Amino acid sequence: MPDDNRYHVAAGSYYVDTQKPMILEAYLGTCVGVALYDPVAGAGGLIHLLLPEPVGIEGTFQPEKYASTGFPPFLKTLYDAGASPENMKACIAGGALVGPLDDSDLDLDIGGRTTEKVMQFIAAEGIQVEKLETGGFFTCRIDLDMGTWQCRIEPAGFDKLSARVDIKIPAPNEIRQSAKNLRPIPQIALKVLRIINQELYEIQSITTEIRKDQVLSARTLKLCNSVMFARRLKIESLDHALVMIGQQLLLKFVISASLNNFFSQCGMGYSLCKGGIYHHAVGTAVIAEKLADLTGKVEPSLAYTAGLLHDIGKVVLDQFINAGFPLFYRELNEAGKNFSDVEKQVLGTDHTEVGADLARSWSLPDSLIETIRHHHKPEDAPKHYALVHIVYLADLLMSRFHTGLELERLNTEALADRLAVVGLSIAEFPALVDHIPIKVLESSPEFALMGT
Repeated sequence: MPDDNRYHVAAGSYYVDTQKPMILEAYLGTCVGVALYDPVAGAGGLIHLLLPEPVGIEGTFQPEKYASTGFPPFLKTLYDAGASPENMKACIAGGALVGPLDDSDLDLDIGGRTTEKVMQFIAAEGIQVEKLETGGFFTCRIDLDMGTWQCRIEPAGFDKLSARVDIKIPAPNEIRQSAKNLRPIPQIALKVLRIINQELYEIQSITTEIRKDQVLSARTLKLCNSVMFARRLKIESLDHALVMIGQQLLLKFVISASLNNFFSQCGMGYSLCKGGIYHHAVGTAVIAEKLADLTGKVEPSLAYTAGLLHDIGKVVLDQFINAGFPLFYRELNEAGKNFSDVEKQVLGTDHTEVGADLARSWSLPDSLIETIRHHHKPEDAPKHYALVHIVYLADLLMSRFHTGLELERLNTEALADRLAVVGLSIAEFPALVDHIPIKVLESSPEFALMGT
């Protein structure tokens, strides 16, 4: 079936329809996906749940995020479409553990508790469970074919596997040459990065420089107008943008517009979907900014920038990982090895080392270099602990709750200690999940640039 007939059910939402030639899909980490269908009535749907129940009034409340408040209206919509509980079948997937954690932290099994809540509803309705594949530590994909009512659950990235596993580890000079062959981000973007790091906003000189780059100027204005569309106002110049959206947001958009072009050089090595690395980078940036604001430990615009840049090394290595994906996948998922260790086994290096080298060649500030180098093990950062820890947490939240973009597995064995660095505890982790902007991908204005 063509990809055009696929409908991605985003986290915190559901979709219900009658029988037709389309496939519903959801990528799941700690989230839980439930496909329900009635082949007799010809109606079915899929819901993508983040949490078992609302955490508190401070979260971004949306009923469909939670099993307790999202599953009942999902059922009602199915019944309204003609489905009946005696004929319905259920397929349930996801619910991966955040861990491994200590025994004292097992109450953090968010996915397990979400599954339990779902099972309570299903048992009460008397719905038959056809497939139940939940738990573990890995991401998966659930598909519901709305034409044939076949439901499939498989590990994320499984469709990219092939029998070929013989690969050639690239030599260091090949990786260096790959970095040199990349189209660099504009010098004005590097200047903005340094200004954000120093919290010195010489905004008028920046806008003057941006105007000299017509492509960057046009992309920045496109982002600005994507924010302003609800007000039906047209931003026609950078000076107008500065007045309407403010200097910090304008600077963020300059960086995003620059990096969109940089990330577009990636193929389908690390990514599980087109543009996966850029999607993940933007999502991590948005969440890092939110966490910085929530904790007060880091200036939010710096956290956003660091989140956007944390995986730049993957752009260099992407072409090499593509050929080695089958081995990479099996070592990561079947052997359960550390992500960076598998990169070094397959490539002879990892994306944090290569990314840090690239950042140094751009003369980026130490805070950003440290984040790029140590975001998988933030305790190794020599100086900028809070920033690196916040990006680590944003990366973890993005990979666990907005999965399906790229294949990555972060080490969570020291999660409690890492949370403590920014003044948080394990008990507060569900609240962090609840603070994730639920439309982090769909509403982020940076995606106005996709395809340009």
